[in-house]
Amino acid sequence: MGTDALAKIIWDYMLMHHSLEKADAIFVLGSSDIRVAGYAAMLYLDGWAPLIIFSGNTGTRGKARELWGMSEAEKFASTARDMGVPETAMLLEKESTNTEQNITFTKKLLEEKSLHPKKLILVQKPYMERRTYATFIQQWPEMDFIVTSPPISFEDYPTADRTKEYVINMIVGDMQRIREYPAKGFQIEQEIPAEAWEAYEELVRRGYTEDLIKE
Repeated sequence: MGTDALAKIIWDYMLMHHSLEKADAIFVLGSSDIRVAGYAAMLYLDGWAPLIIFSGNTGTRGKARELWGMSEAEKFASTARDMGVPETAMLLEKESTNTEQNITFTKKLLEEKSLHPKKLILVQKPYMERRTYATFIQQWPEMDFIVTSPPISFEDYPTADRTKEYVINMIVGDMQRIREYPAKGFQIEQEIPAEAWEAYEELVRRGYTEDLIKE
C-alpha cells in the first residue's frame, strides 16, 4: 500500500466527526497551524459561541516563536482580530506547552476570571481531534464539549511550510501517543482498529519516526 494511503487510514481514524452545536465558548488549543485560528474565528463570527479562548505558548513539537516571535495564543488572537473578532470576545492563555496544559491551564484561567461555561467547542488540527478528545475527557471530565477542526482533507492539508513528509511524521507521532499516553495519565484509552495500528507500524518501518516519543 502506498504511503499516502497508509497515512490517510490514520488521518480518518483521528477524526471524531462531531456535529457542531452552540456552546458557551470556543476553546482553541495551540499549534503552529494558523488555519485553526481562522476556522475558530469563523465559528465565532457565525454565532456558534460568544467567546473564544486561545491557549498555547509554544509547544514542544511546534515552532510558534521561531515563526511568529510570539506565543501561539497571541498569534491566533491576532488572526481572529484581523477577521473581525472583537478584543472583548477573546481570552488568552499564554503559558501552556502541550495539550494537557492547554486544558488544565485554561480551566484554571476560567476559574480565576469567574467564568463557568457549561459547554465548549474544542478546535484543533484535523489529525489531533481524537487525542484532544481523549485528553479533554481525562483532564476535564465534568465539562460538556465537542471537538472540531478546519474541514481540510488529508490530500489538501500539506502546504509549503507543512510538507507532506512533516504531516505524516506528525500523524505517526500522534498515533503513538494515542497508544502510550493513557498509561501516563494524560488521556483516556481509545480503541485502535487493527488496520490503523498496522498502518502506523508500516509507516514507522518506512522511516516516519521524527515525531515519535523520545524516551
